[in-house]
Amino acid sequence: MSTYWAEYAWLPDGVAAAVTIEVNGATIQSVTGGTERTGTVLPGLTIPGFANAHSHGFHRVLRGRTQHDQGTFWTWRERMYAVAAQLDPDSYYRLARAVYAEMVLAGYTSVGEFHYLHHAPGGARYSDPNAMSAALAAAADDAGIRLTLLDTCYLAGGFGVELGEHQLRFGDGSVDAWAERAAAFTPKQELVRTGVAAHSVRAVPAAALSVVAEAATGRPLHVHLSEQPSENADCLAAHGVTPTALLAGAGLLGPQTVAVHATHLTDADIALLADSGTRACFCPTTERDLGDGIGPARALSDAGVGLCLGTDSHAVIDAFEEWRALELDERLASRARGRFSPAELYRAATDHASIGWPEAGRIAPNAAADLVTVDLDSIRTAGTAPAAALFAATASDIRSVLIAGRPVVSEHRHLQVHHPETVLREEIEALCRP
Repeated sequence: MSTYWAEYAWLPDGVAAAVTIEVNGATIQSVTGGTERTGTVLPGLTIPGFANAHSHGFHRVLRGRTQHDQGTFWTWRERMYAVAAQLDPDSYYRLARAVYAEMVLAGYTSVGEFHYLHHAPGGARYSDPNAMSAALAAAADDAGIRLTLLDTCYLAGGFGVELGEHQLRFGDGSVDAWAERAAAFTPKQELVRTGVAAHSVRAVPAAALSVVAEAATGRPLHVHLSEQPSENADCLAAHGVTPTALLAGAGLLGPQTVAVHATHLTDADIALLADSGTRACFCPTTERDLGDGIGPARALSDAGVGLCLGTDSHAVIDAFEEWRALELDERLASRARGRFSPAELYRAATDHASIGWPEAGRIAPNAAADLVTVDLDSIRTAGTAPAAALFAATASDIRSVLIAGRPVVSEHRHLQVHHPETVLREEIEALCRP
């Protein structure tokens, strides 16, 4: 049993002061407000940690390397392919370990890894067909973060188009071969779970979508949806329906499904997502970086679609920035303030159930013992009201992190990955060396 005393804590019914939190192993046993100091003191605002519902770990290499010249989403994608071609299980482990450490330092306690980097360059199989999955699981374990590995089906280079040279390592040849390989991966780590994903309607032929849905078997099922207008136009040309309608017809939508981006939707698309109980995952910093557009977050929420947040390409790893952007992008689109309440933003930012961790995301008895403390005395947060501090803070203000009852960050330092910034620099420079 461990006892923590939070100066302030964000509880299910709002911010409370002087909160004692009793932790038994990996689970919170009791929560009591208005108490005297006792046990380990957590100065600042303690929250249950952020959920990163959409990650492509290897995209972190591109941060600060594609913004200095002009280009499009599609030219950015070519650079992404070049990075992917350099990775093997060992180098991906080292890179992902540092990326996940950066996430924990930013206050994320779980991550959904949308994983399609399955095989060797050219599509050759490793002796262990799931070697890249195992590398990610080991990296997350060493970084101390909860991981949901979303094994992604990726079979085509577009509607009716074969995989390109740089995409061959993403594919398994057929949907059945993908399902067989994905099902064979059983992680040994306590904090690693699995789900599945269809990369997109352009990368998974319509006939294969139902197989992906069946493979989910009650686990999280994610899919990129309508990120670019061209995806919608191509889908209409190929199938006569929008990507959302195509997914609905294949049985891919439902309460376990998360539609990632959901940027360019029709009113009928929004209704399909709402009626099926599908969530939408917004990745505002990446959607800004790639020029994707501003998605209809308020309209989705008003229709009853649950929202969650991800960092996607890791142009930024800062949960506060994603949280704020959900509101601030809506302000730009609508020219009105107060589009989301703090409680709505908080639910989106801490929706761990979207990636298969329903026990996480709240400070309450029987919930996961994940505690993230935000410094209220930094130059950014000084003078802010605790309930509004998340609008002022940045990733640098994460003071301590406890995941599954284990301290992972203390006084802004990662306790398991020393100097992750050095690891990132070395790995990225090696991958980008001419």
